[in-house]
Amino acid sequence: MLFVVIAIDKENGLPLRLATREAHFAFVRETGVVKLGGPFLDANGDMKGSLMIVEAADLDAAKAWHAGDPYVKAGLFASSEVRPWKATFNPIEAKL
Repeated sequence: MLFVVIAIDKENGLPLRLATREAHFAFVRETGVVKLGGPFLDANGDMKGSLMIVEAADLDAAKAWHAGDPYVKAGLFASSEVRPWKATFNPIEAKL
């Protein structure tokens, strides 16, 4: 199943995001569940959150994956949610 992770960085979180970015990237590569992802940008073009589409067995597995993300462990996000999602237009393959 596919899930969308929507996360908004806490105020003034860019330095923490940058300090944790390589660990986040390593986690994403090692786990292999992200099918599409990238940062939200603010008016200045700075990263201010994340949107990721992940593949997991169920909602609990997707939430557990998100909880293991170094960004989450570092306390980067002011808010985040994981929701079931279905590709309808221009669907992506569920494999990288």
